Amino acid sequence: MSVEQTTCEDLKAFERRLTEVISCLKPATIRWRIMLILATVCTAIGAWQWLNDPDTPMVSFIDSLINHLFFTLSSLVLILLFLTGIHTRVVAPSIVTKRTREVLADFNMSCDDTGKLILKPRPPHT
Repeated sequence: MSVEQTTCEDLKAFERRLTEVISCLKPATIRWRIMLILATVCTAIGAWQWLNDPDTPMVSFIDSLINHLFFTLSSLVLILLFLTGIHTRVVAPSIVTKRTREVLADFNMSCDDTGKLILKPRPPHT
């Protein structure tokens, strides 16, 4: 086997593994996005109900939060999601591709969002 054939096989194996990693991240990313959207919508609905309650200005802040448990709990869930790193989980595939592109740039290559390698033309020697 020549060096070029070995290099080509290595690139194909790398590309297969990269596309596999990115495709395996997508289902989990979709689930995290759905969870974030649900928590955000619930918090927004609870906030709307809380702000439109005529009793809100007349009671203490703590009593108001106790009266609106839906808003309180959904806000806590949203805060917990961000504290546990949901903001990185919803963009995990793009983080992987961005970092891979940075490394591949040294080798005159890049990749698309699915992990397929893009070979760039070699710069002319001067």
